[in-house]
Amino acid sequence: MNAASLIAENLSWAPRKNQPLLLQPTSFEVNAGQVLGVVGPNGAGKSTLLRMIYRYYSPSSGHILIDGQDIWGMPPRSAARKVAAVLQEQPTSFGLTVREVVALGRTPHRLGYSTPGARDADIVDEVLSRLGLQSLSFRDLLTLSGGERQRVMVARALAQQPQVLVLDEPINHLDIRHQLEVLALIRELDLTIIVSLHDLNMASQICDQILLLENGHTIGFGRPDTVLTEAQVSEAFRIKARREYLRPSNTQHLSFHLPDQRNTI
Repeated sequence: MNAASLIAENLSWAPRKNQPLLLQPTSFEVNAGQVLGVVGPNGAGKSTLLRMIYRYYSPSSGHILIDGQDIWGMPPRSAARKVAAVLQEQPTSFGLTVREVVALGRTPHRLGYSTPGARDADIVDEVLSRLGLQSLSFRDLLTLSGGERQRVMVARALAQQPQVLVLDEPINHLDIRHQLEVLALIRELDLTIIVSLHDLNMASQICDQILLLENGHTIGFGRPDTVLTEAQVSEAFRIKARREYLRPSNTQHLSFHLPDQRNTI
C-alpha cells in the first residue's frame, strides 16, 4: 500500500440544485502519509465532506485529486482502488464469516465476476494477521463485540489496498481499550488518512493537520496547535475552551465548560 497526496479544491455540496449548500466551498491539502482530522460540532458538515471523498455524494462544486487525479473523473472500480472507507454504521453480516467480510475488500481488484485468486487469499491472510483477527476468521460477524467488528471493518478496508483511508468516527461506541487500539493502528498505517473525530484531545494527539468546520464553513485548517486554540474551539462549539498544561507529562489538554458554568469536561 502506497500513500498518496489528496487535494480538495473548492468542494461544496447541496442535496439538490437551487438548495442551500450544507458544505460551503472548502479547500485543503493532505500530503502522502499524513493524518487529517476533521472536527466540529454536530451538523458542521464533517460526514458530508467525507462522503464526497469516498464517492457517496457527488460534489456540487470543486474537485478531489489523489496524486493529481480527479476521483470523480474515473470509473468507480478505479476509485475504489484508491479510496476505502470505514463508517460509523456496521453492516449486517448476512451470515458471512469474518474472513468472508474481509475478502470483500478485494472486489475492486477482480475482473468481472472472477473468483478470488491466490493473491487475494494471501492479502486477506496478511490483513487478518496484522489486526489480530486470525482466531476469529470463521466466526459470524454478528457474534463479535463492537470493538472486534470495528477491527473487521478496518481489515476489509485494508484488504482493498487503498492509498487513502477515510474513517468516519471510527471510535464511536467503543470502550477505552478498543479506542486506543484503533487510534494506535491509525498512526501505524502507511496510508493517507482522513478521520472525523469528536474528541479534540485525541485529534490533537494523532493528527498531523486539523480541519475545523462549523455550520458548513471552514473555521481553521493547519497544525493542531494552530487550529484547536481556545478562541477557535470556543467559537465553533459555543462553549468555553481552556488549554491546560499537565504535569509531570508536560502535555497540553483542552478542557471545556458552558459559559458562566463551572461544570467541565
